[in-house]
Amino acid sequence: MSFLGVSGMQYSGASLAGSRILLVEDSNLFTSMIRARMKELLDIDVEICRNFDELQLAYDKSSEPIKLAISNMNLPGAEKGEALTYLLDLSIPTIAFTGTFLEGTRDELIAKDVVDYILKDNVFAVDMLAESICRFLTNHRHHVLIVDDSATARALLSSRLKRYNFRVSVAESGSKALELLRANPDIGLMITDYNMPDMDGFDLTRRIRATTGSHELRIIGVSSSNNRLLSARFLKAGGNDFILRPFIDEEFYCRVNQNLDTLLQIRLARRVTETA
Repeated sequence: MSFLGVSGMQYSGASLAGSRILLVEDSNLFTSMIRARMKELLDIDVEICRNFDELQLAYDKSSEPIKLAISNMNLPGAEKGEALTYLLDLSIPTIAFTGTFLEGTRDELIAKDVVDYILKDNVFAVDMLAESICRFLTNHRHHVLIVDDSATARALLSSRLKRYNFRVSVAESGSKALELLRANPDIGLMITDYNMPDMDGFDLTRRIRATTGSHELRIIGVSSSNNRLLSARFLKAGGNDFILRPFIDEEFYCRVNQNLDTLLQIRLARRVTETA
């Protein structure tokens, strides 16, 4: 199966058919569009629940695990977001599909730890939803390493990445990061803090780049410093991207996706060149 998303995401691999996906939506227009598009693009047959009662019945009637849910925030019998809360309370990964984008609504969704939220306000909404679904179902193939001497920072980033279905390893120091990279050649992305006691993010990046190129490992630096030149220094040390804390969830996920998409495109291009 192959898939090209609206943001440039590419997927080529095993079919995603067979994943149990719930669509909790009362609009006939959107249910028809989403069902047809998911089948066409991802070969997925979505299971539709048009109200809160149908959602509860769908959960109770089958022991097959729900891989992912897409939920409208306002349903008949659940006008205050009860369906979304119900899904998240069951620890079912959920994408919110909403027609409104108010700051309060966005903050509420992020606080609930939704996988993503998609706005119904443009013609690409269904295609954006398809890409978000494809990313979630395939993110497990990506192994990400977090390097930070702060246990709180490691836990926060790890939680965010696991919410998106990535495989995650953590290191509390640069020396531990080098050890994990040697033991796990499948790690494709490293997110490293700048200020660490044994070696800073610059030194760690330089050591990695002595043997490992960007076609094998992407590196994103993070820092809470207000020194805007850190990004330039980090990029010159061999980093691929840099984010200043505090950053918002959407920016963080976008940067992660862009770097992993680039890595896959580079690897694909190299394979094509090698077989030519």
